[in-house]
Amino acid sequence: MKKENIEEYLDSIRQDATFISAEVLEPLPYRNQQENTWVEITNPEFTSLCPKSGLPDFGCITIKYLPDRYIVELKSLKYYFLQFRNTGIFYENLTQLILEHLVKVLKPVEMSVDSEFTPRGGITTKVTSKYKK
Repeated sequence: MKKENIEEYLDSIRQDATFISAEVLEPLPYRNQQENTWVEITNPEFTSLCPKSGLPDFGCITIKYLPDRYIVELKSLKYYFLQFRNTGIFYENLTQLILEHLVKVLKPVEMSVDSEFTPRGGITTKVTSKYKK
């Protein structure tokens, strides 16, 4: 396969950020409503696509939150993350989008989403988005 064909294929499978839907996220009732219990979830194998080149970006997403009435069901979170695999999106935008979607579904007291991506051209990127009720 020629380079041009590979680029065409990558363009054909690439989605934009509107493809990502929060509807797959499933909130579960949270019964331990003490304000001292934080939840931390790490996905060390997160992948998305560079919106410029279509090449994969590899990173680690860490979600920390103080629940109010809901926690996220982890299988639904895995399916949510899978939507990013063919999505061309910048790190800063995907970090904020994940935060917005989780806040919308879970309505936590506080939440932060950290994304840390592997080096590209010798440069690493870490992005943090935060929410507080």
